[in-house]
Amino acid sequence: MGAPPKFTTLGCRLNAYETEAMKDLAAQAGLDDAVIVNTCAVTNEAVAKARKEIRRLRRENPQARVIVTGCAAQIDPDSFAAMDEVDAVIGNSEKMQPETWTALAPDFLGEVERVQVNDIMSVTETAGHLIDGFGTRSRAYVQVQNGCDHRCTFCIIPYGRGNSRSVAAGVVVDQIKRLVDQGYNEVVLTGVDLTSWGADLPGGPRLGDLVMRILRLVPDLPRLRISSIDSIEADENLMQAIATEPRLMPHLHLSLQHGDDLILKRMKRRHLRDDAIRFTQEARNLRPEMTFGADIIAGFPTETEAHFENSLKLVEDCTLTWLHVFPYSARPGTPAARIPNQINGAVIKDRAARLRAAGDAAVTRHLAAQQGKTHRVLMENPHMGRTEQFTEVQFSAPQPEGQIVTTQITGHSKAQLLA
Repeated sequence: MGAPPKFTTLGCRLNAYETEAMKDLAAQAGLDDAVIVNTCAVTNEAVAKARKEIRRLRRENPQARVIVTGCAAQIDPDSFAAMDEVDAVIGNSEKMQPETWTALAPDFLGEVERVQVNDIMSVTETAGHLIDGFGTRSRAYVQVQNGCDHRCTFCIIPYGRGNSRSVAAGVVVDQIKRLVDQGYNEVVLTGVDLTSWGADLPGGPRLGDLVMRILRLVPDLPRLRISSIDSIEADENLMQAIATEPRLMPHLHLSLQHGDDLILKRMKRRHLRDDAIRFTQEARNLRPEMTFGADIIAGFPTETEAHFENSLKLVEDCTLTWLHVFPYSARPGTPAARIPNQINGAVIKDRAARLRAAGDAAVTRHLAAQQGKTHRVLMENPHMGRTEQFTEVQFSAPQPEGQIVTTQITGHSKAQLLA
């Protein structure tokens, strides 16, 4: 028997979740002497990073088979198959199927195609049932949704993930019950387009219905967190949960993308600037301690300095704290890549840097405002944990890992609270 397979994960939490499922599938199939790379395709840089990682892993593991999967492999399988370092390419749907891994195992006797990537748009089910979740000893991530029905002009991800599909509420609740029984104190719901959860299920339930059901049926779960939402799709029950459920964490990451109405329309987003501001104000009114993160793109085609200034101002207008800034990256096959007025790379880099500086200033304001306050902190390791608002706290004395401790904030560094 050879060495156990090695897995490398690039990209989002959902990819990390699926890597954990693949580990189980590969082990059950008896796969060995293999390196599996789970790729990301969100930007050109992510694809370039995947290729670099594949070459590095081949150099370090000359005898192992290199298997490539994930969004980049799903979208452009032929280019990865053309790499000398790659032995097999499997799609996002195929990587979740036990028979795929059985066929890759060394004792499989049948014929195996080098490229196994089918039409992701034909997939109608999720594979959320494969594992109960993954994470540190403190926090578990549970996939409740996959794919996206929207077609934002800059985004390639629907072509890697397919259309939106949901994990049934009963399956999710049972998973979370098992995770709580295993000692997890926090569960994070993940997906590609989380607020579309339920649209394909009988009766068309909404994300707020799922949140309320989890909190009602799993009373021993101390903390429930939502990873990222499209604020325009927030439903009445989700707002109700924000207002009335202390176990739902007061931290939301918002898919905002821009702060100017014209650019938002050209992105084919479903909200306008005022919608984003109104949502954050309403959520803050319901839950004053609510903090927001956001994705914002700098340098989308046709973006003028005035358009960009509206994104900069959005940081303050929406009281954003945690910014994920993406310099615009033209993805072949997307409508935005065909817009004539592409922005100069140096301008994009400058605008991204200015947005990040605004984000750093927002973090500093947030940290300073916590001085002297008492927080309940979930410990990720003996010296670091996170508040309910997802702020890192550094402890001078060791604390029990995986436990929630109550502490007073004594100060802050550049990016962390001190206790």
